Amino acid sequence: MEPEAVRRQCEELLDQIAGAVVTERSTLRTILVGILADGHVLLEDVPGTGKTLTARSFADALGVSFSRVQFTPDLLPSDVVGSNVFDEATREFEFRPGPVFANVMLGDEINRAPPKTQAALLEAMEEGQVTVDGDAYALPDPFVVIATQNPVEMDGTFELPVAQKDRFMVKTTLGYPDRSGELELIDRRASRRSKSASVERVCTPERLDRLREAPETVRVEQAVREYLVDIARATREHERIRTGVSPRGVQKFFETIRAHAALEGRDYATPDDVKTMARPVLSHRLVVTPDARVDGVETTNIVSEILSDVPVPQLDG
Repeated sequence: MEPEAVRRQCEELLDQIAGAVVTERSTLRTILVGILADGHVLLEDVPGTGKTLTARSFADALGVSFSRVQFTPDLLPSDVVGSNVFDEATREFEFRPGPVFANVMLGDEINRAPPKTQAALLEAMEEGQVTVDGDAYALPDPFVVIATQNPVEMDGTFELPVAQKDRFMVKTTLGYPDRSGELELIDRRASRRSKSASVERVCTPERLDRLREAPETVRVEQAVREYLVDIARATREHERIRTGVSPRGVQKFFETIRAHAALEGRDYATPDDVKTMARPVLSHRLVVTPDARVDGVETTNIVSEILSDVPVPQLDG
């Protein structure tokens, strides 16, 4: 697919989703980048900001299968991945797939489930399969987890383990809409009879496959590669960071940069792609020092500081 055709299709998808979800377009673009890069997306916000609607709207616009899991403290791993059930008719055990067998799975309030259940998603997110009683079952392609979580300061939440955070390609937040946005929410509700906004399908499976292939053709010059690596390595040397970005995180960073360039309608990446994707890709992968945690230091601010310190390469032409 030509770069301009990729851009037009992406804008059409974003226009359709923006008709249902009131949030910054840049937030929707970040989510779409995560999907184009074959990654998973983490949305963190207080309840009622539209996280569930956003996930469902992406699935509807892309025309793919969708499932939703409400994570709770008593949720078991088998409730997510499925289990073997004894069939009285055949006198044999047969596998009953769980809700993870969908193209887009919404893990709603994922940090309300205990760590054991959260860990059940690790294999699915990394390998595209689940293993039950020794047997491996492939998940649909594409397979995207869009997980929502409440801030960890809220009652009844568990902080996601670092290994699981690292599986999410990007993390973003919808935030509260501004005054005009909240008025728009009311106006939209007043103009329709149903309580939920509807999103039309604007993509075919074949076109989605081509969109997901587009980042693979994006050229990343050596200077841009060195720039993104220098930014990632700087997170391991910062005095306020205990654990910096992993090598897996560096690869994910590279993949999102290519996806962002494709979304912009280019077949080459620039330092601006690196700067745009640095915060949503790197921030949730950082573990701050105890002193920084006490001081309330935000990892997004640390990434911004690093972006200010690392020299930006000048590309020829």
